[in-house]
Amino acid sequence: MANRWMMALPPVIFAGLAAMFWLGMQRTNPGELPSVFIGKAAPALPATTLPGMAQLTDADLRKGEVTVVNFWASWCPPCRAEHPVLKQMAADGIRVAGVNIMDKEADATGYLAEEGNPFFALATDPNGRDRVEWGVTAPPETFIVDGDGTVLFRFTGPLVGTDYETRFVPALEAALK
Repeated sequence: MANRWMMALPPVIFAGLAAMFWLGMQRTNPGELPSVFIGKAAPALPATTLPGMAQLTDADLRKGEVTVVNFWASWCPPCRAEHPVLKQMAADGIRVAGVNIMDKEADATGYLAEEGNPFFALATDPNGRDRVEWGVTAPPETFIVDGDGTVLFRFTGPLVGTDYETRFVPALEAALK
């Protein structure tokens, strides 16, 4: 009797795994990491900034305007790839705030001086401890925050390419309406 169960076990395990994989492939965006902050108040921001930069504060996220909050680092190649997009957003009048994470002050300041600063205000998280409050795993990650400080959308990865155009841009347009 026990021998029958042992022979049936591999096909049952295989069928269960196959069903799990099939269901996983049916998700809308399998690469998307859900955020527990969607629809909730934005977490606290680090209380430090780079020299000569305006300090990003929690009050900045509650001034009645939609804000794009971008977590970035100067050493991060995808962050460098999305930098022109952030500058264009700022030029188009979108409030873009930055949180520089796990970076050296001189490197971050030098990068913004060389490439341009799209951020109206900036916070720094040199040790990467405060990023955890936002659920940020690695840069770049970008959040759309409503004028009352509610997180509306989270985008993981650089703001470039098809994924950016099909997911981030429509979410930003909807938030700005």
